[in-house]
Amino acid sequence: MDKQGQEMFLNFILQRVQEGKEDEAKEILAENFKKQDEGTFTKADIEQFIPKMINILKPEKIEEVQAVAKQFSKTV
Repeated sequence: MDKQGQEMFLNFILQRVQEGKEDEAKEILAENFKKQDEGTFTKADIEQFIPKMINILKPEKIEEVQAVAKQFSKTV
């Protein structure tokens, strides 16, 4: 994912996290984006990302984010 795609995904996620959890989401995403930039991002990283994000997402947004993450995982 290029920088523009990362920024779009970051904004997508930040709009869906629970109030007060934005910094935690940014930290999780920054770690994943760094691995993407280094070329070390794997499907295992995605599998770890989903449970972490579920814990901080608004309950009504979980399905939507899971669907996007699954689509993204097909490109890794």
